[in-house]
Amino acid sequence: MFGLIISIIVVGLIAGAIARLVVPGRQNLSIPMTILLGIIGSFVGGFLGYLIFRNGGSFLQPAGIIGSIIGAIIVLLLYTRFSGRSGSRA
Repeated sequence: MFGLIISIIVVGLIAGAIARLVVPGRQNLSIPMTILLGIIGSFVGGFLGYLIFRNGGSFLQPAGIIGSIIGAIIVLLLYTRFSGRSGSRA
């Protein structure tokens, strides 16, 4: 169980970091937020893989590294789109 948690964190860090490199613009995310981005992206990639390929397993499953990167890019694009500045510029 401990090994699974560590591997999810490492894959999340790698996928989140690659997604931040691929998506243009500046993202003000800390390292823990980058890890969380990659972990959420892994589940998004797993869900998309389930929708496309309909292989065995449930629709809520982690993906491999490629699926995690694709999912993290999608999550990061949505994050940058919907987390605009809350204040107005004077």
